[in-house]
Amino acid sequence: MPNRIHVAFVAGLLATAAFGIAQTTPQIKEVPVKRTSPASGKQMYANYCAACHGVDGRGNGPAAVALKDHPTDLTQLAKENGRKFPDLHVSAVLQFGSEHPAHGSKDMPVWGPTLRSLSQGGPVSDMEVHQRIANLTDYLREIQQK
Repeated sequence: MPNRIHVAFVAGLLATAAFGIAQTTPQIKEVPVKRTSPASGKQMYANYCAACHGVDGRGNGPAAVALKDHPTDLTQLAKENGRKFPDLHVSAVLQFGSEHPAHGSKDMPVWGPTLRSLSQGGPVSDMEVHQRIANLTDYLREIQQK
């Protein structure tokens, strides 16, 4: 009899824990992209990237826990590429997405169209998007671990 009570008690605890976990699954609140200066890579990073990648770029932003794939530690990009920062790859991922499942899926926006939506259209917007991606790439180069 005590074994049955013990088993029922443990089963009840597990059910309660499972219900509690299901109730506390973090949700990402989607908000519109705010326009920032295309001249400041740091400001764009803070507004567009830090929620997932963290203020320090290590993949520890407040939204990271709600993602199915952990955000990339952006401070390790050069280290992971033979100590050379992969400028072209970073620019391409920002503009077009990547083959990595977290990039290009709903988890990470493809920033080219998002940044283009901040402009009014026409040739100036393409130039502005290029400037934004270049300045954001420059900022990511600056935060690399030595």
